[in-house]
Amino acid sequence: MAKLTFKTDLCKGCGLCVEACPKKILKIAKDKINKKGHSPVEIIDQEQCIACAFCATMCPDCIITVER
Repeated sequence: MAKLTFKTDLCKGCGLCVEACPKKILKIAKDKINKKGHSPVEIIDQEQCIACAFCATMCPDCIITVER
């Protein structure tokens, strides 16, 4: 099973990873704010992740790690 981890304190909440995810299991958190004042990305359903790494490839700040 794949595992996604995020450096949420560095996330700008741009949403590029959310749009890139073919399984649509990422979202921008509406109830969290990081140290930079942005709403970070979060995963909705870890078990649905197929480890395609599209999200990590699209992230301009390289905050996503995909483990297989």
